[in-house]
Amino acid sequence: MRRIDCIEPFRVMQLLERAKELESTGRKIIHMEIGEPDFPTPRSVIEAAKAHLDNGDQFYTPSTGAPELQQALSQWYQDEYGVAVDSKRILITPGTSGAFSLIYAVLLEAGESVLLSDPGYPCQRNFIRLAGGNPVNVPVGPENRYHLSDSLVQQRWQAETRAAVVINPGNPTGTLINPDELKRIASACRERDGYLISDEIYHGLTYGTRPPCALQFDDNAIVVNGFSKRWAMTGWRIGWIIVPEALIDACRRVMQNIFIAAPTLSQHAAITALKERAAVESMRLAYDERRQFLLRELPKLGFEIVVEPQGAFYIYANVEKLTDDSRTFCWKLLEEKGVAITPGEDFGTYQSDRHVRFSYATGMDELKEGIRRLSTL
Repeated sequence: MRRIDCIEPFRVMQLLERAKELESTGRKIIHMEIGEPDFPTPRSVIEAAKAHLDNGDQFYTPSTGAPELQQALSQWYQDEYGVAVDSKRILITPGTSGAFSLIYAVLLEAGESVLLSDPGYPCQRNFIRLAGGNPVNVPVGPENRYHLSDSLVQQRWQAETRAAVVINPGNPTGTLINPDELKRIASACRERDGYLISDEIYHGLTYGTRPPCALQFDDNAIVVNGFSKRWAMTGWRIGWIIVPEALIDACRRVMQNIFIAAPTLSQHAAITALKERAAVESMRLAYDERRQFLLRELPKLGFEIVVEPQGAFYIYANVEKLTDDSRTFCWKLLEEKGVAITPGEDFGTYQSDRHVRFSYATGMDELKEGIRRLSTL
């Protein structure tokens, strides 16, 4: 089979396209499918971008990123986590998708594998396939808070395995991995001459707890993060990846070829974003209010929440009381109720027909209307 034939569609986008079609006919659709913040980018960031536009400097930065942003992020890691990171190890990318495409291009030879949680972020599988690697989907459930564990990594690691990926907080589940478990996974990867890759894009969007950075446990861990979620900067396409020093040169060569550099304007705006606290905290509090609302209301309608999410803006719900086919169920909700949620099949195969994901990256009024419509199932 050709490699491109193995690339799966991002099914939630198909659902969104149909929702947009229905909206074009005048119907009101309640969007709880897409994981995109509904808040505008903080005003301070926009003003910084405007000022930078006026100075006329929109030329390429170095491929690894504007040194000013690398240094700002280095200081941010010291302030946020108490971790010292050499700024040269912080590579600036066009979003976290660019970061993952980069690291798999560097790490993987044809046929080598990466361990992923199932359910998990669907694009990960395709990033790996495009690099010629094999994604290994490891079934995870409530017993591990829907995360990989040390024992699962040890069981599934093979001679050709190069890394294990942890998304913390998780997508689609919003759950957090136990810090001690994260430390053990990092050790297990290191002992096998492989890497822990920690996706920390939802750090800063947690409720009642703060997850550690993987670098607090292993300086050899590869950490991916970005500005899309915490700072509501999805369209700015700006992220970063922290790699061990031994990988910097290889990453630089790949970056020079596949994207030259991340957007210059976005990089300079991101420096200001790192200083923004009030708007970020206001968004976090709003997400938490929405989370608590759905945690109260969804179980009343038959959506079982087995593990309470503590981060991101997602709820992964079991729908066995309502259906044995979550795909059909979700499409029916969209067509008949005008409510868009994501079927479990987008995130893997393990018990996917029994689960759906709700995104609460939408306003409270919308969520209340969505619940009202779902109550008429």
